[in-house]
Amino acid sequence: MQITPLIWLITIAVTIAFFVFEFFVHVRKPHEPTIAESARWSVFYISLALLFGVGIGMVSGWNFGGEYFAGYLTEKALSIDNLFVFLIVMTGFAVPKAFQQKVLMIGIIIALIMRGAFIAVGATLIENVSWIFYIFGALLLVLAYRQAFSDHESDPANGKVVKFARKLLPITNDYHEDKIAVKIDGKRFFTPMLLTIVAIGFIDLVFAVDSIPAIYGLTNEAYIVFTANAFALMGLRQLYFLIGGLLERLVYLAQGLAVILAFIGVKLVFHALHVNELPFINGGQHVEWAPEIPIWFSLVFIGLTITVATVLSLRKTRGDARRDEAEVAVDAKEGRL
Repeated sequence: MQITPLIWLITIAVTIAFFVFEFFVHVRKPHEPTIAESARWSVFYISLALLFGVGIGMVSGWNFGGEYFAGYLTEKALSIDNLFVFLIVMTGFAVPKAFQQKVLMIGIIIALIMRGAFIAVGATLIENVSWIFYIFGALLLVLAYRQAFSDHESDPANGKVVKFARKLLPITNDYHEDKIAVKIDGKRFFTPMLLTIVAIGFIDLVFAVDSIPAIYGLTNEAYIVFTANAFALMGLRQLYFLIGGLLERLVYLAQGLAVILAFIGVKLVFHALHVNELPFINGGQHVEWAPEIPIWFSLVFIGLTITVATVLSLRKTRGDARRDEAEVAVDAKEGRL
């Protein structure tokens, strides 16, 4: 895949332009987006991402197109899990609905910057160190285990980073519209908005560690890695307001993501064995029996896993709701008796 510096510059410029547009059109004036507004823009950004993937397939070949779609699906699923943690952060800091857009926007920009840095580092490592695939594979297997047994119950408002920020900076108890800093009696104070952004920035760093090795397990093309991440983050703000209630119903999302991360981890280990140059493994020779999992299989596996996790989650929460209603009805009946 031949990507010239000019294409990189245009891509980065267009990405920045989209976020500038988002800020001035949607975020600058604090308000709570309606379901209709969120749905329209979510459809727009998802459609744009799909069209871009079709464009990659038509211009550079469908193998690269398949890599993009597999990467986009994985990053979108990880981003939705990220949204769940954002929801916990917003609740923990009691951020008013009208101000949540600004926090999300800043958080998404921080995420893109961090992922961009990780992408550059990852591309350099892959270019020069073949055994990095062993490290990436092992890291994803560890992350898959952590993801499978994560309950998202930690309180971001009392995290170590936030506690350090509270000790270091003068923080007000109340929000002052969507301002990060205010002057009170001539002295500058920071608002809880800053602490919320700090918490989300730290979470973005953690999720970048998850997402970049995962997508490098699907493609070695830094351009595909960047664009898949950028499109996964575009529209994430609207998606937050669109599926805010649904997030709590995706009870098996973490397990589904664990399966995806474990699959990509195994795929990376197989790839590392296939291109092996470590002298203490097979005498520094490539391991011939190590299979190269085709991208079409990865795409189908990831899509199927996300679908199954979603269907099972909705079925479980629907069943739990019906059971709770039945128990309430029985209790009410017994109370009348």
